[in-house]
Amino acid sequence: MRNDLTEQAALVRSRAVSPLELVDAAIARLEGARELNVLVHEQFEAARAAAIRPLGDGPLAGVPFLLKDLAEPQAGLPERMGSRALRDHVAGETAWSVERYLGAGLIICGRTNTPEFGNHCATEPSLLGPTLNPWNADVSPGGSSGGSAAAVAARLIGAASGGDGTGSIRMPSSCCGLVGLKPRRGRSSFAPAAGQVLDGLVNKHALTRTVRDSALLLDVVTGAAPGDPYTAPPPARPFVEEVGADPGRVRILHATRPPFPGELDPRVQAVADRAAQTLEGLGHHVEPGVAELDPEVVRHAISVIHAVDNAATYDWLCEELGRPPEQDELDPVTWDMLREGQALTAVEHASAIDALHAQTRRFANAFETADILLCPTLSILPPKPGSLSASRGTVDAFFDVEFATTGWTSVANATGFAAVSLPLGEVDGLPVGVQLLAPDEAVLFRVAAQLEVALPWADRHPPAYT
Repeated sequence: MRNDLTEQAALVRSRAVSPLELVDAAIARLEGARELNVLVHEQFEAARAAAIRPLGDGPLAGVPFLLKDLAEPQAGLPERMGSRALRDHVAGETAWSVERYLGAGLIICGRTNTPEFGNHCATEPSLLGPTLNPWNADVSPGGSSGGSAAAVAARLIGAASGGDGTGSIRMPSSCCGLVGLKPRRGRSSFAPAAGQVLDGLVNKHALTRTVRDSALLLDVVTGAAPGDPYTAPPPARPFVEEVGADPGRVRILHATRPPFPGELDPRVQAVADRAAQTLEGLGHHVEPGVAELDPEVVRHAISVIHAVDNAATYDWLCEELGRPPEQDELDPVTWDMLREGQALTAVEHASAIDALHAQTRRFANAFETADILLCPTLSILPPKPGSLSASRGTVDAFFDVEFATTGWTSVANATGFAAVSLPLGEVDGLPVGVQLLAPDEAVLFRVAAQLEVALPWADRHPPAYT
């Protein structure tokens, strides 16, 4: 799929191509790249049937799309969430976001691979095996939206949905050379299943190849469902109109070090430095520095929140299965998290949330003199398979390793800020992402669009998948 979603939709509207031709092309590419293991459920015949029905007037009518197999259920279809315990699970309801995608005219061709319950920044579930990185099978495609990332990077599909709790959209976008936006907290809804996920750490959006596709898809899912506990302020105008708009002179804080202990690959930092120099050349004010926070407090708070969430998931699993899951039905990291979560008290959980909020206020003080924080998306090149999915014995130890790799990604989740990873470089034939963080998405789309022109990536793709 050489064209992005925006162009595919235009081709359908002009009748230069039919929806069925697009869907058949996507299916052919998905079938021809089974070695990547991106799909956990195919909806090919349903997609073909949808493609021959009358089109609505949605902005993406007739365009094929993939859903991550986590937090994007469709009633009556399998929803396994990367877990062997859910290998026979069928969703009983359709997510609000999926309804919005369908209302925009997207045609769902299948569901993408994800680690169990999104617990890892890697996509190596025991249920159906690992997804491969189309750039190099010896490195991870990242996670937890790794199936979506590999499918879009290999040009099997124009875009696919994702979710992001500590970097699960941006991390695989960096590993696979894509645009990956985590929206600001409350931008769209988790209805009908939930009001929030991981105490506000999680946001849903998509992995795309272009900035304009990311903006268009965000316009599709922006808004709140009745009963949502909170929602982001509505945008001043459609996000797609921010792409190409003049951002003015933006104040950019260029991070000089990662927020958590760990090595920073100088080659990765060099890509971010080049982006900073480019932005300075575009007339923006770039100042080196760092937004302060206490890494131990942030890491431990996120560990507690994940552990508590897995304990709640365990109770839900027992209800769904009618029995406790067997030892081999959950991954070791999941067992680590849920057992720690079961041992935590309500006071410890509430204290972790309060401590995290105190740190995010401290971090936000930097934005009194800056509009954007610029930093590497990851601190290293795409990691080796297994390096981010192994049990470390404790949840704190697990996130010590993850955050040493993912750097600033989890800070955006903790603060609720918007953040986007852009594929602005390559090192040794592997993609390298640069991340921009801001309190709102609009300025990110404006500046990201400038970088897309100044440091273009449209023709960059995995050599084996042209």
